[in-house]
Amino acid sequence: MPLEIHRVTSDDIGSRRSTLAGRLVGALALTAMLFGAAPVTADDGRWVGTWTASPQPIWGADFAFPTKIPATVKDQTFRQIVRISLGGARLRLVFSNTYGDGPLTIGAVSVAPAGQQGTVSSSAIRMLTFGGKRSVAIPPGAPAVSDPVDMAADDQSRLAVSIFLPGETRLSTFHWDGRQTAWFGKGDLTLAGDFPATETTDARVLLTDVLADTPNHGAVAVIGDSITDGNGATVDADARWPDFLAKRLAPRHVAVLNAGISGARLLEDKMGVNAAARLDRDVLSQPNVRALIVLIGINDISWPGTAFASQAKRPSADAMIAGYRQLIALARARNIRVIGATLTPFDGALSGTPLDGYYDADKDALRKEVNRWIRESGAFDAVVDFDALLRDPDNNARIAPAFDSGDHLHPGDKGNMAMAEAIDLETLLGH
Repeated sequence: MPLEIHRVTSDDIGSRRSTLAGRLVGALALTAMLFGAAPVTADDGRWVGTWTASPQPIWGADFAFPTKIPATVKDQTFRQIVRISLGGARLRLVFSNTYGDGPLTIGAVSVAPAGQQGTVSSSAIRMLTFGGKRSVAIPPGAPAVSDPVDMAADDQSRLAVSIFLPGETRLSTFHWDGRQTAWFGKGDLTLAGDFPATETTDARVLLTDVLADTPNHGAVAVIGDSITDGNGATVDADARWPDFLAKRLAPRHVAVLNAGISGARLLEDKMGVNAAARLDRDVLSQPNVRALIVLIGINDISWPGTAFASQAKRPSADAMIAGYRQLIALARARNIRVIGATLTPFDGALSGTPLDGYYDADKDALRKEVNRWIRESGAFDAVVDFDALLRDPDNNARIAPAFDSGDHLHPGDKGNMAMAEAIDLETLLGH
């Protein structure tokens, strides 16, 4: 039985279908006119975001976690795998220089159905263009959107995306916790079937979005931290809880966009900027978003006093509530339905790691106070109680062993599946 998601508003929200699809199409049409590409046609109203990885700024060597990617590359190709939620007849890919301090030149990009270990069928490779050209220079702080590429892709299919960086390139924009093996190789390997890798990582570089041209009923976005990003899920298994939710929603022609960032916080920056600062880029600018699930805040509570934020003060419940209210207001201004998710149990989390001290009783008291507001305030359009779902019946402050990845913070694959299965789809979509 699905965990009940409580309806908590009585105002007439209407269909809550986002009008941002038109904004994106208009921007793409302007790009086409400026760079000489074919004009965007009427059927572009069917574009929907089908995959995303939120961009993060590179951090310095003094931070506890390595970036897992080189500081700079030259004459190298980076091949990464993505599993889209909805397929389509055509695709667009988006690349980001959000945190670059100068132009970034991509020499070539290809996309193909993904095989094993980064291999693809040479005959299935499609080269991307940008305004009709294979290379693109992305200004600092900007994205680059490809022209549509004719490539039929099924729902839940896996794509291999190969990005060639010809010149000396400082890698300043990435997604740290990709949970997917990726490969670096020497030279332009965008047309290579087999990929002779010189280095591997599980981070993502430059690629931030895939859009599909397909009849659809919109997208559900999730803004969150490492629990949403999939830390604790099996690498290369697409076992994050939004992945399981995407499987459930694909038959309804609804996409799922995972805007989780490991280490992300509601109010502060570090492993990504704060939630309100990235909401427009990571969620609101996506075409046709109809619902947003908010599951973020545990790092705001738990980082203070650890090696990550040794001098920081723990936020008050009022400060966190104000942060949630801003996310709600920003989304509702775009006619997007907002679902609040309670913060999950974390007794014993990360003990013996660089984040020792992540849990204590006072921090848990704040989590419970925030959860009470999420459940009872009526601020969200609906609430999903992940806390009640995942907690150990014998210790409500700790995640149940069956759902625990082993670090007492992140659900494992079974816990992620339970989270996705617990969501009532009718209430999620506002039916």
